[in-house]
Amino acid sequence: MKTIVVVPCYNESKRLRQEDFLHYVEQNEDVAFLFANDGSRDNTLEVLQTLTAKHNNLLLFDIQPNGGKAEAVRKGMLYAAEHYDPQFIAFWDADLATPLDEIKPMVDWIEKDYDAVMGLRLMRLGAKVRRKTVRHYLGRCFATVASMMLKLPVYDTQCGAKMFRAEVVRALFNEPFITRWLFDVEILARYTQHYGTQRAVEKIYEFPLFQWQDIDGSQLKSRDFIKAPVELLKIRRKYRH
Repeated sequence: MKTIVVVPCYNESKRLRQEDFLHYVEQNEDVAFLFANDGSRDNTLEVLQTLTAKHNNLLLFDIQPNGGKAEAVRKGMLYAAEHYDPQFIAFWDADLATPLDEIKPMVDWIEKDYDAVMGLRLMRLGAKVRRKTVRHYLGRCFATVASMMLKLPVYDTQCGAKMFRAEVVRALFNEPFITRWLFDVEILARYTQHYGTQRAVEKIYEFPLFQWQDIDGSQLKSRDFIKAPVELLKIRRKYRH
């Protein structure tokens, strides 16, 4: 399989769109999904066991105990790199706020010799990007500050759809993240520390998604943005170079 998509799952049994994943792998044999169960307290594990038994490209990685999304993504990315032999490894939100149809275009872009391709939620004419107004403007303020801190012209750090070449995964995910919700920013900070800012500008591509929408039930709340300045300061101090 060319691409493995890590899907962190915590208490997702009621909203996991199982048929969407099954249909996708039936139509795209070069893509596999690795569901990383993050110590769910409902019957998510049982749901995933049933789902992954239906197709060889639906894979399960059970993580115990619960460690949070950042750790589930990190461990899932490393597990995919160590146990399979993909060219590209992505992580994707389980609620499918980013539709699975966006996977193939992102693969097409990363094959153009990029190290990473990040989903970009850009509201524009002709696209179906739907964001709640408050979250949109909070996100724009946050992204501006993050861009200044990283010294990168990044527009959207927090989209839950990102893809990487397998050879850069260990450098970016080997160590636990120091932040709970802003690990996306930390990934970029690690990249610039490891490879340099100029390479980041040249080898990371923000891909404008055609479709994205807020899904009810997100673990991240608007009030979590209040904690963002402290978390950004922690990242700046650790990865200063």
